[in-house]
Amino acid sequence: MLTETRVGGEVKLHGLMASFGQPEELLMAAHRAYAAGYRQMDAYSPMPIEGLADAIGFRSNAVSRWVFVGGLFGAAGGFGLMWWISVIAYPHNVAGRPLNSWIAYIPITFETTVLLTSLSIFFGLLILMRLPQPYHAVFELEAFRSAVTDGFWLSVAQPAGSDGKEAARELESAGASQVSVVKESVE
Repeated sequence: MLTETRVGGEVKLHGLMASFGQPEELLMAAHRAYAAGYRQMDAYSPMPIEGLADAIGFRSNAVSRWVFVGGLFGAAGGFGLMWWISVIAYPHNVAGRPLNSWIAYIPITFETTVLLTSLSIFFGLLILMRLPQPYHAVFELEAFRSAVTDGFWLSVAQPAGSDGKEAARELESAGASQVSVVKESVE
């Protein structure tokens, strides 16, 4: 059963949303859609499903790189700040010890590493996930509310110029109980 949801006046095709009753059906449909050549997919489930990320083609993300770079800048910044304070800005000779006593810099270096790592995680996720995003076209589909309780959904984006009927047939043959065409307004 193919249903259509329109938002606003002028519309463009966002993609298809397919509902499944069981997590195994969602996983199988994701594998079939990926094998059929669809690469822009997303899956929605109220619980984690092992293997689903691989099935929709999700391989890696940039968050780990943001975290590593944030940690490096935190460590370098903390150590550099302590060195600058002790050696350049306020040199203070205590009992003939060297001005650059790096062992004393370890606690501050650790703390700034943790601080900048956590900030890079927070802001990196906000930027990469394009948050806050209070609206998305799939929210117009009333039945999609079941994704937080007991529904398993697969979203497949369509190439430009496609009407979605071929992908809808593919998803229905994979066991989808409902396939909806989601269109979004163009502003």
